[in-house]
Amino acid sequence: MHDLPSDWSALCAVVFLLGMRHGFDADHLAAIDGLTRLTSRDHRYFARYCGTLFSLGHGAVVLCIAAVVGLLSERWAPPGWFDLLGAWISISFLLLIGIVNLRAVLRTAPGAVVPLLGVKGPLFARLMPSSNPLGVAGVGALFALSFDTLSQSALFAVTAARFGGVSHALLLGLVFVLGMLLADGLNGWWIARLIARADQVAALASRIMSVVVSAVSLLIAAMGIGKLLSPAFQGWTEGRELAFGAAVVVVIALGYVFAISLSRKIRTLGRAN
Repeated sequence: MHDLPSDWSALCAVVFLLGMRHGFDADHLAAIDGLTRLTSRDHRYFARYCGTLFSLGHGAVVLCIAAVVGLLSERWAPPGWFDLLGAWISISFLLLIGIVNLRAVLRTAPGAVVPLLGVKGPLFARLMPSSNPLGVAGVGALFALSFDTLSQSALFAVTAARFGGVSHALLLGLVFVLGMLLADGLNGWWIARLIARADQVAALASRIMSVVVSAVSLLIAAMGIGKLLSPAFQGWTEGRELAFGAAVVVVIALGYVFAISLSRKIRTLGRAN
């Protein structure tokens, strides 16, 4: 991170790629998949844009930090407690997403498509902001309250300030956000299509996809807790963030393929009998 290019064009290219990499972080992908699942089952018109909305909320925090640091024109270090706060916010939402999806599966009658309409109780309805686009963007903003995101934003702003102050800091922050927006937006659109197609094929496919999304959310939350409680585990995960993000994408894809294949096989056997 500290070896950023000194050439402006090269710097923008590197920061854009770093934004894409940040968008493929496992916690981003798990949160977006879970929120997309929730809004799809609630028949929200913005379900396929959950990734974009999440990224816009996240990016708003990045741009605010870039503006502040650009105006101060000096290195700014976020308080140490931000790291713990951001980690527990991410873990809490991922746990909640996983529980809501798993609860929907368990409460749905066999042979029925897994719905969330009428499943979320008053507590879940208040805690899960899936009823409007601003709620989804707000989750993205809360996920940005971490030492990693804030320190990245500050570093970009300080580096950009050498080229001309706050305008360059904002521009570099925007480049980072665009990279993240591309990754998160594509993921949200992709998972919405998979969920819609699975639900159209069979109730079984819908159930499997719900379980997969729930399992991914709970697993990433468990990893977050493990990193907080075990320095050794945290050390092992460092440098593997992109691999974890890729694993989330692969698991979701395999879950979809398995769901569709199994549903079609069962349907074929039913017709044969």
